[in-house]
Amino acid sequence: MAMLLDGKKISSQIKEELKGKVEALKKEGGKVPHLSAILVGNDGASQTYVEAKVKDCQEIGFESSKLLFDDSISEAELLQEVDKLNNDERVDGFIVQLPLPKHIDVDKVLNAIKPEKDVDGFHPVNYGRMASNLPAYVPATPFGVMELLKRYDILTRGKHCVVVGRSHIVGSPVSILMGSANYPGDATVTLTHRHTVDLAKYTKQADILIVAVGKPGLITADMVKNDVVVIDVGTTRVPDASKKSGFALKGDVLFDEVSKKATHITPVPGGVGPMTRAGLLMNTWLASQKEIYGQELV
Repeated sequence: MAMLLDGKKISSQIKEELKGKVEALKKEGGKVPHLSAILVGNDGASQTYVEAKVKDCQEIGFESSKLLFDDSISEAELLQEVDKLNNDERVDGFIVQLPLPKHIDVDKVLNAIKPEKDVDGFHPVNYGRMASNLPAYVPATPFGVMELLKRYDILTRGKHCVVVGRSHIVGSPVSILMGSANYPGDATVTLTHRHTVDLAKYTKQADILIVAVGKPGLITADMVKNDVVVIDVGTTRVPDASKKSGFALKGDVLFDEVSKKATHITPVPGGVGPMTRAGLLMNTWLASQKEIYGQELV
């Protein structure tokens, strides 16, 4: 049976490390990191996620704030709110929780965030710096994937990493990071997606398989080789009568099957999910300490 890559455990370690840094900062009279979140509309999952981020901040001593708006807010009004946070010296970093209402251009809003406050790491400047192997805020989920590999001492140099899914949130940045001249990294990377013909042909070659497509059970045991390392980013809510809620979270990998062939595998839930939240906290710390851009973006 594979060793679990325990995201809950590692995220707790990261939070304890950050908590210690905040306590030391307070003793020195320094400014406590402040994370803000903009939430538009009444999407239940988005509300839960924002509340979880606020709770994380409370646990480690960060300050936090949330701005709630009705889904009738205009694009121009939302851009004004983004600009206010851009110029609020109390706020070190902020996020705009997705999804946004259909009448709002998501790219326009995300691109309006100052790169030095873009702790989600979605701004083209941060994305470009990451791709150029320069200091940048790494998107939170790719951060979580890389940190799990690092903290479990998974060998990546020279290994064949196959990424399934090419989103700008997970698949594409993960493929860039795994191919970069760092650790974790230095891998040979194959990026696959929904138009890839004969997906199993590629997944069977993977030493490290990272799957992020949101299709429960997509990867089965016959699609992987022995001793593969599996990172399952998928978290899809599916009906489950055995659960009190009536639903369960399922990954993109058939865990019971694939875990018998893998050396390491992430559970769902409890794998990459907690690490995504830890990544946002880490970026907020970096923003507060001006470790990426210095005092001003130049």
